[in-house]
Amino acid sequence: MKLESTLPERPGFLFVVPAFNLFGLLLVFFLLGPSFVSQSGVAVELPVSRFQMERQADTTVVTVTAGEPPGYWVEREPVSLGQLSERLDARRGSDSAPATSVLLRVDKGVSVEVQRKVAEIALQKGLRVYLLGQPEGAAESNADE
Repeated sequence: MKLESTLPERPGFLFVVPAFNLFGLLLVFFLLGPSFVSQSGVAVELPVSRFQMERQADTTVVTVTAGEPPGYWVEREPVSLGQLSERLDARRGSDSAPATSVLLRVDKGVSVEVQRKVAEIALQKGLRVYLLGQPEGAAESNADE
């Protein structure tokens, strides 16, 4: 006795199910992807830089905005120049996220003297200081807008 199936074979269906999983994964990635990339600090217009650095895990973002007097921010909290030293001490000494470096985001219109003052405060605390810029291509696209 020979057993035969009366149903037609549809092996294509077996290849379609994994494709649905792939499209679902891509959909989740594109919907949730921007929430995984968090930009700390306040939005400023950074100067152009040709250099890139690797992502730092244990950093504090200090932002200096243009104006008279300039605005100082630690992460997203406004501080005065006098409070900046205390805040960096608190960030460096916290057990939950001890900071070893400072990402210095300085608006385009801020003078070099102000940048130097903020960098010296962080360096006196024993922190590494990185001055951030934007890629050359991003500066041209921002000028077009």
